[in-house]
Amino acid sequence: MLSHSTPPARASDKAALRGEPSYVWRAGQDRRLAMIRAAAPQLGSGQARVLENGCGLGVYIGKLRRFTPHVHGLEYDFERAVEAGQRYPPSLVVCAAGEALPYAGGSFDVMLSNEVIEHVQDDRAAVAEMVRALRPGGRLVLFCPNRWYPVETHGIYWRGRYKFGNIPLVNYLPDALRSRLAPHVRAYTARGLRRLFAGLPVRVVSQIRVFGGYDNLIARFGPLGRLLRAALHLAERTPLNWLGLSHLLVVEKTADDKAGHPLEWPA
Repeated sequence: MLSHSTPPARASDKAALRGEPSYVWRAGQDRRLAMIRAAAPQLGSGQARVLENGCGLGVYIGKLRRFTPHVHGLEYDFERAVEAGQRYPPSLVVCAAGEALPYAGGSFDVMLSNEVIEHVQDDRAAVAEMVRALRPGGRLVLFCPNRWYPVETHGIYWRGRYKFGNIPLVNYLPDALRSRLAPHVRAYTARGLRRLFAGLPVRVVSQIRVFGGYDNLIARFGPLGRLLRAALHLAERTPLNWLGLSHLLVVEKTADDKAGHPLEWPA
């Protein structure tokens, strides 16, 4: 469970609690967009209803609108939601929590959750809400941090203060110790991620681990950075993928829930 007892005093603290949105569009984002399109063939219809759950500044909304005009965004942070809403028709972007989506059950054909559930207060409730809001046959495309990535990319809290940066080996610590250093963000094992969907009317379409785009490394080191990125992307097809940066989980809703209400967890 996340602890938000440390109030954000600076922009970096706010980023720690809610993550950093995409500010620019580079090769890494292009690659993720290709993965999203492959995972959600509904986008090919040109009329799919899409929700980006945790849309940040709306960068992905603009790209997804190339495939369908019916792309909505939900963002918890008010300032980011306002900025996203200034880019698109205001009715397409709402400010709300992922644990209580302001949409009727069965509203969307595709749901995107891109590095978001690790930041919410209740990840099980957020997952149940996403499934509720999907139509039967609709797909959720979810990226989230892999527990076995060697670096914690969200920084840590040390003696009550947030330290920004990539911190090695934090994710390999026992849960109790990791939670003291990184109470602001979760990281998931493959089994732990699937467990969030227990009892929900979904089937797993695919679950893989992927490495990042590493655009900053390429900008800094040029050809050497490109070589490293190519090697890591090749590693996704080998057992070394367990070290990947993120999980990419695709689930499909198999049945409708009762009256569009949030699903209850089995006893």
